[in-house]
Amino acid sequence: MASNIYQMVTDRIIEQMNVGIVPWHQPWVGGAAMAISYTTRKAYSMLNQLLLGKPGEWLTWNQIQAKGGRVRPGTRSSQTCVQEDLQPKEVQESFDRNRGVNGKCVIFVCMKIRSFALLLVLTLAVACDREELEVPKNGVLPANEQMEPAGMVPGARAETLEDMFASIGRPAGIYSNPDDWEFLMILFCNDLEGADALIADSPYNWFSVCGELSNRDPDNRNAFIRLHAPYNMINSVNSFLAGFDEDTTDPGTINMMAQARALRAWSYMLLANEFQFSYLTAADKPAVAIVTLENTDYSSYLRSTLEEVYEVILEDLDYAVDHLEGSERNSKMYIDGNVAHGLRARAFLELGEWQKALDDATKAMQGYSPATLNEVSKPAFYDISEHNWIWGYDMVTDLAMNYRYATTTSWLRSFSAWSYAATTQCYTCINKLLYDKIPSQDIRKQWWVDENLESTLLDGLKWPGFDDVANANDGGDAKLPYLPYTNVKFGCYTVGTTSNDEDMPLMRVEEMILIQAECLARLGNDSKAMETLEKFVNTYRYREGSYNVSSGGRSLLDEIWFQRRVELWGEGFFLSDMKRLNKPLVRFHDDKGNIAPIFRFNLPSDDPWLLLIFPENEPGSMPSVPTPGGDHPETDQNPDLRDGVTD
Repeated sequence: MASNIYQMVTDRIIEQMNVGIVPWHQPWVGGAAMAISYTTRKAYSMLNQLLLGKPGEWLTWNQIQAKGGRVRPGTRSSQTCVQEDLQPKEVQESFDRNRGVNGKCVIFVCMKIRSFALLLVLTLAVACDREELEVPKNGVLPANEQMEPAGMVPGARAETLEDMFASIGRPAGIYSNPDDWEFLMILFCNDLEGADALIADSPYNWFSVCGELSNRDPDNRNAFIRLHAPYNMINSVNSFLAGFDEDTTDPGTINMMAQARALRAWSYMLLANEFQFSYLTAADKPAVAIVTLENTDYSSYLRSTLEEVYEVILEDLDYAVDHLEGSERNSKMYIDGNVAHGLRARAFLELGEWQKALDDATKAMQGYSPATLNEVSKPAFYDISEHNWIWGYDMVTDLAMNYRYATTTSWLRSFSAWSYAATTQCYTCINKLLYDKIPSQDIRKQWWVDENLESTLLDGLKWPGFDDVANANDGGDAKLPYLPYTNVKFGCYTVGTTSNDEDMPLMRVEEMILIQAECLARLGNDSKAMETLEKFVNTYRYREGSYNVSSGGRSLLDEIWFQRRVELWGEGFFLSDMKRLNKPLVRFHDDKGNIAPIFRFNLPSDDPWLLLIFPENEPGSMPSVPTPGGDHPETDQNPDLRDGVTD
């Protein structure tokens, strides 16, 4: 094996060019035909893709040993390069200041050097060196060199399942940038592309593409992540399930299979929502590709219809419900019977199966109660132990510290001293259109500061070194003042935290109550629907007075959507609700509100620009179906559109 890394890379490039491949044009971030780390599920860098030369999941010798596996005699190792990012605050701030040249990112990275002053620390992975032996897994090597698949390695199954759950909010899971933390980032985008959540038009706003809806560009990274993260999960689930005997009777194995299938269903639900309109209006329209263990390259296959995708979703969720009923879990990060019922309630709500959605929502909320008035009278929604959470993401400190800027805390929460929100004034705010509709006696109006930066949720809180939180200003070292209508709904473990290890709700009992109310109304039982809604709001959200469904002057269904938009704000529901209800996107009226001009436009419910398109840097780019079409929105277009809630 050559020990000169430069010569090795040069030889590999020449070898590939001789067969017509231009290696630096490959999509070196994610994708089915990539070399990825088995432990982190992340694709290797372009350099290591060249060095490894084969797709599949790779492990080090130590990782194989730790999982109780073995390496077959004669197996060859491959050389890789190891690099460690050094991202002190000064480097990040310098990076921030250089962002935004001609709409592009000026990127530089500082590396930590272990023993000598070069940009990369090189470690040779040779067969006699057991510290850095890399071996591809699951059929990548010739048959006589294969190691046993993960499904057959003792103790690996639970760890693999745990890793799939960890990937839901893994910082910099696909790109090493502040706008990528996989599924939680997708949920964040689903609200920013809607009407109710916004970030200022700023050179530091990595999510301006969501406000502009400019991520419909086929080369856009945001769309790339939102396609890759769910499909990476789906492919991981497919590989995971392949390691099991389908006829197993082992309860533990069945439990893991059921959880994995629920994750796969949820992934397909997110994809379907991104790339097509609602089931009730577009069931026969193309959505996304259905992939299997044999057909993993989702970019090269025909898009299935929305109806076909939901057949797969329901098959998985039916299995999960049947086999997770009454199951126990070590953490609410995992999926049990309640979560499975809740996911299926969402699916049935999309399908218009009102009674089935009602039944599942009722079962999902068993054993849970809403957060009390006192509990939501202060910043909350940051600890998975909160009793109203049915399912949540448990952000462990070590994972968050890998890249603290690429976390929900950095962008959605307003209390972190290591965040884009506080440091660059990119706070996530509520649209004034919705804020003005919330009655003053509703505690939820305090989930956002008013035009004077005041909220009762901030009473008694101080930013370190300052008398209050909202106006604290250290010049941008860690904190700039809040903007009007900044959210304080989502708290942190401590004000001024730098660990960014706050958890995130994925399903709350309050959502199930609102599903109950909607389904009852859809089934014609208006009185029961009104009773359900009024009981929830009066018991858990009104500080004084009495809430009446008709007081807002909306139809019953529009009132329920209003309550969903307020209660579930920031949790990723706007886009799916808007499409499901066949509502227009309404961000402004004549008074313009607090939304930046570049984000200020309205779109009719059937505008094709509301759909994501498939990135062209994908192999094949799903060429069987053309992009949806439509035109990029212009400032102040469609000012007369109304949605029934903010009228």
